[in-house]
Amino acid sequence: MNALDFLAQTLRIAIPYLLAAAGGVLSERAGLIGLTLEGYMLGGAFCAAVGSYAAGAPWVGVVAAILGGGLLAMLYATSAIRFKADQVVVGIAINLLAIGLTRFFLRLIFDSSSNSPRVPGFEVKGSGTGFVALAHNPLVWIGVVIIPIVSLVLYRTPFGLRVRAVGEHPAAAASVGVPVMRVRYLAVTLSGMIAGLGGAYLALDQHQFTDGMTAGRGFIALAAIIFGRWDPMRAGLACLLFAAAETLQIQLQGTQAIPSQFVEMIPYVLTIVALAGIVGRAVPPAALGKTTTE
Repeated sequence: MNALDFLAQTLRIAIPYLLAAAGGVLSERAGLIGLTLEGYMLGGAFCAAVGSYAAGAPWVGVVAAILGGGLLAMLYATSAIRFKADQVVVGIAINLLAIGLTRFFLRLIFDSSSNSPRVPGFEVKGSGTGFVALAHNPLVWIGVVIIPIVSLVLYRTPFGLRVRAVGEHPAAAASVGVPVMRVRYLAVTLSGMIAGLGGAYLALDQHQFTDGMTAGRGFIALAAIIFGRWDPMRAGLACLLFAAAETLQIQLQGTQAIPSQFVEMIPYVLTIVALAGIVGRAVPPAALGKTTTE
């Protein structure tokens, strides 16, 4: 594999990470832990497959994925904000709920316990798997620009200022008239919608939904957020780093020079090493995980 092919494969793998991380930054900067990114992506992937299959059009699948991720995010927000439930517990519950619901409806709709039928995607016939194929996929362009857009929103708009305020000191934000709960609801819902796009990319790129197809990508995106110190641009670079490690893993598996079990560990070992080196110095938003405004 030459350098261009390596870069193309890295970008292809990085897109769902970038989308999930962009959504996760919004949620975490608003004070709600992004542990649910895996569930948002899985729900989005399933909704994308159902929508694309039913309508015969990938854009319908994209809209369905946004709605699916947004609904799961609203459920999380209601539990954590309205009822002040522990965010870690609710986050795990949302992920398990997404796994259970997708399996149930996979059986109900497609009469299968493993995967859906082939669904329309954005692939252009004869475009191959390199940069030409990526250029024809609008979700790739969305994944590329989403990190700068989220960075612009967070640091250059009144809404972004409010998100950062409620994530750092909600009581102070409330004292100057910022509607803390409303801002948090909106930030978390946007988080689910953007992460749902990451799931849509997976389903439409593979032209089907497969049970558990996110395979921990949401957790790696969360690791990228922490590694990037809750900054969108740094988190995006971390996503590219993890995607490059996964690409290297795929290439090493083909050479058979190293036992496959060790090769498969590369992205996860890199994640652990990266977090072990940075997590002690990274300072999260002060109100992250707190359900009160006091």
